[in-house]
Amino acid sequence: MKKVILPTDFSYNAYNAISYAMNLLKDEEATFYLMNTYTPAIYQTEYLLHSPGQIGLGDIYQSESINKLEELQKQLQKEFKNPKHTIMTHSAFNILVDEVASMVVNEEADMVIMGTQGATGAKEIFLGTHTVHVIKKAVCPVIAIPADFDYETPKEILFPTDYEVEYSEEQLRVLLDLAEIHKSRIQVIHISSGYDLTEFQEQNKAKLEKLIENTPHFFHDLPSQEIITGINNFQLKNKMNMLAMIQNKHTFLESLFIEPVIKKIGFHVSIPFMVIP
Repeated sequence: MKKVILPTDFSYNAYNAISYAMNLLKDEEATFYLMNTYTPAIYQTEYLLHSPGQIGLGDIYQSESINKLEELQKQLQKEFKNPKHTIMTHSAFNILVDEVASMVVNEEADMVIMGTQGATGAKEIFLGTHTVHVIKKAVCPVIAIPADFDYETPKEILFPTDYEVEYSEEQLRVLLDLAEIHKSRIQVIHISSGYDLTEFQEQNKAKLEKLIENTPHFFHDLPSQEIITGINNFQLKNKMNMLAMIQNKHTFLESLFIEPVIKKIGFHVSIPFMVIP
């Protein structure tokens, strides 16, 4: 049984990500948690002053959140009619990133699936601030779905790595599960730094080979270049349906996350992007 958290701000982008999740796991027993958070502006200041005088206002926000979640729940049940799926709703007076993080722990969620951006996302920004914060804080994989992405089976999964990670079975579990469900191939790409692999990298590569030995895969060694260029070039030549990366101190992801508003610095991810903690 898979447990998936689906944050929503009731935008088209959020709906598109939810729809992706339903399709991705259509043949699996799964529980989906539709989640919405609200923080009335007046509350933010009132609570700081320890005098929540405008109590009634929160109730309005709460009932609006609950009503919209229930409408969405009905809409999804009608559209997807999947007996294997249970759809729950969860409304909370909290900020999104904290609520997602605590729900992941409380519900022992397998993954979070959300849009790369919320309702107000600017086109030139690759990941919205909320998504970046959720990725940084969640202790399970997060799959970010680009706004205009139409569902396609993840037959080919691109997995760039620098072999600086001590891979574990638990860490790769969701990725390998999805690969098994969809009979996917994992395309591991390593971009040369111009030097031979260190002993540590060699050990990690051997460990990765062992972990994915039962999953169709290829290892590619690409000549020295910027990692973003390498990913883009590989995608131009080979049709990929998902990009998966492990978040570690060395990856360029870290630099993406340092600046909350990331321009698409030539990093055009037009496919779902899984970040593994």
